[in-house]
Amino acid sequence: MVKISDLADNTGEWLRGTGSESDIVISSRIRLARNVARFPFLSRANVKQKKELELTVRNKIKDADITPDICYVNLADITSVDRLFLVERHLISREHAGGEGERGVAFGKEETISLMVNEEDHLRIQVIRSGFELREAWKTIDEIDNKLEKRLNYAYNSRFGYLTACPTNVGTGMRASVMLHLPALGMTRHIEKVFNAVAKLGLVVRGLYGEGTQVSGDLYQISNQFTLGKSEMEIIEIIESVIPRITNYERMARKALVAENKEQLEDRVWRSYGMLKVARMISSEEIMHLLSQVRMGVNLGIISDVEIKTLNELFILTLPGHLQKLEGRELSSAQRNIIRAAYVRKRLEKI
Repeated sequence: MVKISDLADNTGEWLRGTGSESDIVISSRIRLARNVARFPFLSRANVKQKKELELTVRNKIKDADITPDICYVNLADITSVDRLFLVERHLISREHAGGEGERGVAFGKEETISLMVNEEDHLRIQVIRSGFELREAWKTIDEIDNKLEKRLNYAYNSRFGYLTACPTNVGTGMRASVMLHLPALGMTRHIEKVFNAVAKLGLVVRGLYGEGTQVSGDLYQISNQFTLGKSEMEIIEIIESVIPRITNYERMARKALVAENKEQLEDRVWRSYGMLKVARMISSEEIMHLLSQVRMGVNLGIISDVEIKTLNELFILTLPGHLQKLEGRELSSAQRNIIRAAYVRKRLEKI
């Protein structure tokens, strides 16, 4: 059985830089919100009900034979560093990590599947895949949902669909999102135009960790805002119609940067790469910017000896929770800056 400690030196499938459009699309994710019929929503549940619910859902997950080597972690029993680590890994949400009482998460070795128990809803099922692979993610999550629905009596209304704690999730209970790396659109100041067009289609743009998070490293998540009145495939088709246009705009912006001043762009990329290879202290904010520039440089052929997989991993492995997990202790901000720089130098020296 996989454990949290087993994840520290490896990364999941979604960071491997494979799949369709993987030069720009980091990952595709689908999440389903579900509640168990005979229990109140968590905002109205007492301590006893939350504990009974956690035990019930946990046992049904284990019975459903969802994925080999599945690991279940009770979040109340682990440290704050481990909870932060799981957030950075996209296995749980920030709200789930900061919650109270009995709550847990189940995940497999590949980290493509995550099942959060007692988050905002009784159950949040998530599948995340590398590249632009929404349909593959949907196929997987639909199979998991069917297995669990045979064992759990979901709260469902024939008129409104699946009943959820937040009204915006009522209906399919589905949020589909795609994480994009868009440095050139930011540099050419066209990013706002793109996102204004996206908003007109009922989609929203968020940062690396979803709702309420700031954009860093030129990484953006685009997802549906509402679930009521549309089927799962209709939601996927809307996103599928938008993402190729955004990736095309990003590629055009990159070509424009090369055409306008190739030497300046190359200098920016190589300076960023040089900083990663020699710096002795790097902050969280700075490393996201440097990695973004180098990742664009690799995709443009300016740098040829670094794999996209390595850069994707460094976006996550240099975050505070991962560094503290790596060191086995809590670290101050200054300590993290030193260890972060040393870790990146060591990774790049191996190339």
